[in-house]
Amino acid sequence: MDDRFNTAAGWILFSGIIALGLSILSGMYFHADGHEELEAPGFVIEGGDEAGGGAAEVTMAQALNMEGVSAAAGEKIFAKCTACHTINQGGADGIGPNLYGIMGKPVGKHAAGFAYSSALSEHGGVWDWETMNEWLKSPKAFASGTKMSFAGLSKIEDRASVALYLNENGSNLAVPEYTAPVADEAAEGEPVDAEASAEAELVTEEAVEAGTAADAPPAG
Repeated sequence: MDDRFNTAAGWILFSGIIALGLSILSGMYFHADGHEELEAPGFVIEGGDEAGGGAAEVTMAQALNMEGVSAAAGEKIFAKCTACHTINQGGADGIGPNLYGIMGKPVGKHAAGFAYSSALSEHGGVWDWETMNEWLKSPKAFASGTKMSFAGLSKIEDRASVALYLNENGSNLAVPEYTAPVADEAAEGEPVDAEASAEAELVTEEAVEAGTAADAPPAG
């Protein structure tokens, strides 16, 4: 009897030791795995900055109506163009054509007798505000193969000012109007009245409280 009891007790003790060992090993394994998962990098969402939406690009119409953009400012910027162009009425062509009255005229054709590159003379279109904007931004991108060596003006405000100056000299294109969009409007297009909205919420809360008080059982 004692032998059987001792044998059973030994097996129980042995099983307990095995179970304890497995429990320790299991805890170490899962702890290590969990640590590695925490250190592993998470999802990388490509194009996150683009999805956020950067500042919208300024349009030519907007630039033409910006403060500081003017024909006078354009005249100062145009000073760097006088090495190749004249702009006075009847002025002679230089390395580039005379630019008097260019706005509104066909691209690559307005100065009679000037030897335009085929890239420009065959481009098509007229020198309106948008076309002039693209040309002043990068002549080579506008007409690949042009003889114009000028790299372009990077700021749209400068391009708008030069276009206004060109328009003032022998041209009279209407300057496009620009109205800034109203940001604080409701989904239906009506302005949001924050004060009225707050008052409506207060009235609603008071009505709910009054109803709750009326439904309550009488005291006593």
